[in-house]
Amino acid sequence: MTCRLPLVPACVLCCNTAIIEPERRRIPQEVMPKIWKLPLHDAERIATLSRELQVPAVLAQLLLNRGITESGTARSFLEASLNGLHDPSLLPGAGDAADRIVHAIQSKRRIVIYGDYDVDGVAGAAILIECLKLAGADVRFYVPHRLEEGYGLNSTALETIRRDEQADMVITVDCGIASCAEARAARELGLELIITDHHEFAAELPQADCLVHPRLPGGSYPFGELSGAGVAFKLAWAIGQQLEGAQRVSPQFREFLIQAVSLAALGTVADVVPLQGENRVLVRHGLVSLKERPSIGLRELLATAELGEASKLDAEDIAFRLAPRINAAGRLGQARLAVELLTTRNETRARELARYLTGQNEQRQTLERRIFKEAKELVEQEHDNGQQPALVLGKRDWHAGVIGIVAGRLVERFWRPAIMISLGDPVGQGSGRSIPGFNLHEALHACRDTLESFGGHAAAAGLKIRPENLSRFRVAFCEHAATKLVPQDLVEHLRIDAEVPLGDITPRLVQSIENLAPFGAGNRRPLLMAAGVELTAPAKKIGGGERHLSFSVRQNGRAVRAVAFGMAERVGELATGARYDVAFSPQLNTYQGFTRVDLHIKDFRPCPKQG
Repeated sequence: MTCRLPLVPACVLCCNTAIIEPERRRIPQEVMPKIWKLPLHDAERIATLSRELQVPAVLAQLLLNRGITESGTARSFLEASLNGLHDPSLLPGAGDAADRIVHAIQSKRRIVIYGDYDVDGVAGAAILIECLKLAGADVRFYVPHRLEEGYGLNSTALETIRRDEQADMVITVDCGIASCAEARAARELGLELIITDHHEFAAELPQADCLVHPRLPGGSYPFGELSGAGVAFKLAWAIGQQLEGAQRVSPQFREFLIQAVSLAALGTVADVVPLQGENRVLVRHGLVSLKERPSIGLRELLATAELGEASKLDAEDIAFRLAPRINAAGRLGQARLAVELLTTRNETRARELARYLTGQNEQRQTLERRIFKEAKELVEQEHDNGQQPALVLGKRDWHAGVIGIVAGRLVERFWRPAIMISLGDPVGQGSGRSIPGFNLHEALHACRDTLESFGGHAAAAGLKIRPENLSRFRVAFCEHAATKLVPQDLVEHLRIDAEVPLGDITPRLVQSIENLAPFGAGNRRPLLMAAGVELTAPAKKIGGGERHLSFSVRQNGRAVRAVAFGMAERVGELATGARYDVAFSPQLNTYQGFTRVDLHIKDFRPCPKQG
């Protein structure tokens, strides 16, 4: 199979990729144009891999696009077997931590799990809570209040845990690797501190009793991109091995791990870590576990998200249906309730909590819509309508628990790094999201003299800042961005996997493509294109608030329904009978026993007029 360049203007070749510049004159000013990139592959390589794997040529090309060129590697990727998980003894610090925890359990010492307030931290905390309960531990948990305490360990909380909970050991989940002062405070309080985390390091490591981290200096763990919940899952596995004194865990503990992998999948997807290596395995099997053996709390959460009767679950269900409900609790200051939901054994309580979190999520959505509208207005006023290389926005009445989501929406809208700050006295809280190729944590480090504190990683980060330093920080951050980004970086690039005629987009092909799942960060859902399709009827606005478009396209006699989510503002670009190139992901839609293929449109552009 070969890839053909569609007939669009201004095509150039670069790094074996066709870069298709947008036809700007036909696109409304408020819509940010995109550059389409179509990789070029040797047809012989595609045919060889297709033959060796006995899969469609399109799937072979999708594998090649992911850098998977050998049939053996491709089979392992497609199978995503649990055998692909590394032994937890290889994870730096996990063996020592498991020894200490089992000794604490046997000594009847009280253990407190200190989790973060996002989905990754909540899910990871739930894994260790359930693990220690199974092991017979005296275990409690603590989750900091997002608005009052902020992210990570804090010394006041450690004092409370020591005094009120009479704890002897604290195990962090998804936080602590940069908490040097807090580690010293724990030592002074007589707390044994085990830090489990996956975030970036500070200039020095905290002097805790034990550090568990996949990228710990001096370690050689084969996969460094685990989420916080993934690290917690590995530690739970190591605890099971330590309890048995062998590499194999007990049957009861094995059953727990099979169920706990669903929690690891929740945290992995929600934290947007790459769905490669172990993460891919955890999510692939976690989705099966979530469907077939959910905990009481997850079963009720699935029901409120209208997923209880779904024939199968995918990573998008976690990202867009489950994670927002769990996250809403932490964003609005009630993360403890999310942990309770994931660990309760009371069906009535689980139902109450699931419904409450759904209500919290609806409240969060209302806040998000208002703040996003205000943020766009500030972009026009303070950033020349998004023409600067980065966005830094601040306002006093913005809810600190929602600004991270809005920052992500600003990135999608303007395609440049965005920092949202909820200003307050004496210190405001900020949250940022980035674009590919721009390291947000590195940028905040470059501006550290304007900040009170910061943390996070390349794609997402948080900060604290005094209101009087906002202007200075904005200048410093934008100047740093200007040194790292070139104009082409500030235009979203659509990486199209293959050009495929509509006649080839069959349910069987789509099923074949689904073998590449789970899709997400580092393993995006394949994006295909069809050139010169005809719009057969006027596009219609659909959905809540009429934010989406529905229309039908035809090519060589084959008509297919298309849905363009969030593109209602572009309805004026579509004319019946006109021809367009469309970039899309094919999706199966089953209704009343009949299955059809729909196109989920990522972008479209008119074909140039001929003659």
